[in-house]
Amino acid sequence: MKLKRSTVIPVILLIYLAVMVVLGWPDYVRGATSPALYFGGTALTIAVIVLLHFNLKKREAYRQRRLDEMSRRNKAPRKD
Repeated sequence: MKLKRSTVIPVILLIYLAVMVVLGWPDYVRGATSPALYFGGTALTIAVIVLLHFNLKKREAYRQRRLDEMSRRNKAPRKD
């Protein structure tokens, strides 16, 4: 089974975000980072990753539709 780009890229970005959130937690607890920056940045990043997922999914659907159309066109009998 082939992994789709619309799944792999967001998963990699979510793993990266999780690592950054864990690394930033001590600064938040110490008070070096404001709650708005810590949680707001995390929420904004998650929203962007979700939008990226849907955008990539839409592009994959367009690409698949175009490939299907091209293959149907190539299989159609020629009128000479």
